[in-house]
Amino acid sequence: MNDQTRTSSRSGGRAARRAARATSLPEHLRPVRPGMDGGTYKPLTQSQMERIHETALQALETIGLADAPQSGIDYLVSAGCILGDDGRVRFPRAVVEDTIAKANRSVTLYSRDGSTDLDLTGSRVHYGTAGAAVSMVDVHGREYRDSTVQDLHDAARICQQLDNIHFVQRPMVCRDITDNLEMDLNTIYACCSGTYKHIGTSFTDPSYVAPAVEMLHMIAGGEDEWRARPFVSNSNCFVVPPMKFATESCQVMEECIKAGMPVLLLSAGMAGATAPSTVAGAIAQATAECLAGLVYVNAVSPGAAAIFGTWPFGLDLRTGAMSVGSGEQALLSSGCAQMHKFYDLPGGTAAGASDSKLPDMQAGWEQMCSNVMAGLSGANMIYEAAGMHASLLGFCFESLILGDDLIGQAQRCVRGIEVTDDTLALDQIAEVCLGGPGHYLGTDATLSRMQVDYVYPTFGDRTSPKEWAELDKPDLIEKATARKTEILAAPSSARFDPLLDAELRERFNIHLPS
Repeated sequence: MNDQTRTSSRSGGRAARRAARATSLPEHLRPVRPGMDGGTYKPLTQSQMERIHETALQALETIGLADAPQSGIDYLVSAGCILGDDGRVRFPRAVVEDTIAKANRSVTLYSRDGSTDLDLTGSRVHYGTAGAAVSMVDVHGREYRDSTVQDLHDAARICQQLDNIHFVQRPMVCRDITDNLEMDLNTIYACCSGTYKHIGTSFTDPSYVAPAVEMLHMIAGGEDEWRARPFVSNSNCFVVPPMKFATESCQVMEECIKAGMPVLLLSAGMAGATAPSTVAGAIAQATAECLAGLVYVNAVSPGAAAIFGTWPFGLDLRTGAMSVGSGEQALLSSGCAQMHKFYDLPGGTAAGASDSKLPDMQAGWEQMCSNVMAGLSGANMIYEAAGMHASLLGFCFESLILGDDLIGQAQRCVRGIEVTDDTLALDQIAEVCLGGPGHYLGTDATLSRMQVDYVYPTFGDRTSPKEWAELDKPDLIEKATARKTEILAAPSSARFDPLLDAELRERFNIHLPS
């Protein structure tokens, strides 16, 4: 083969590879996608999970939880729990075990348009936002500012365009809306008009649930349509660790359950402060608290959709500062995911957040570590997976966009290694080595699998130093900023029909401009 032929062959191979990558694959052939099975990483043994379970049962039976609202006491006592003279509600083992046996294991979190529904059975893994940050990160000014309702809407719009962000739980609060009812209502409006993906939100007061549900009925097209496919869930901090109910949040939870809204039972103790400092102890307490929540939910409405939300966080014991980016945090989240699978219950945990103030190298290693480990452990819902900084105090649009790339690689780890006759490729080895070209570049087999098996970053740079210089040394943050600007320059694809929007604005005080 002469040099001209070799050059032609190489350029032809490159052209073929470019053409293959430009071809859009159907959803089921994409190398990564929502709901892939995790569960291959198991930091806890079976006997260790059984000990955590036994510890949780003992804690519920002997310690119980304080501060339940009277309505909650009534529900729990009617389910077989015991109200002690000390005001604590205790949970007999049989009550907890019966609840685990009958709990809803077939939870689907619906999207508004039906295209991105989330099946939470088994070890199906989904990544999304959360965190309720109070500030926005300005990557160019290297500053923090108050978050606004426009920021929340823009975050939802960006998430709508990111394939690896599967749901949108409120990533920041609307600090420019001082009335709590209006903030809760505008949170729903801002998110739902920005994305079709499933939304998670919280409510400040039990009385705010009814007007929020009225808004959701209007968006859905009626109460029946809403109840058939609820596309918003309630993120509910129903406990104040250690082992106390959050009275108003429990009342909110009751109202949401009655309205047909799925509930995330969120226990967020801090290891060393509001939970034991040991990883095992923090997981055990969170497990006990969420089992109590599961009994509560099923006492209100048997079989109601609930997510087992064990979210223990780490603490830097040197300073007392919250730490979400540590290896210990990754273990906490992974161990919790295993306990979800131990009970075969839909579960969620926190991963992917960073203690770093900016999307820098520290953020990269912290975000990847916990995202990969939680995914490999089979967590159904991985919250705070992108965009969260400063130990949940700040949210960053550029980090959200770069996080989509990062989560793509994490999902490839979750997918794992397929070992079949086809992937072992003995026939290819023989063809290449016995009279073939001596390499696999440009072969039909390679080209046929380059999209199916490999995840290519959108913003991650894989050029040579020479090519990088020729491209004017592109900066990762600048590329993410350009993508943010591009997305926000176009109208939201999920925006409401003008007639519906007018009706919503007439009924509610919507703060976003028309």
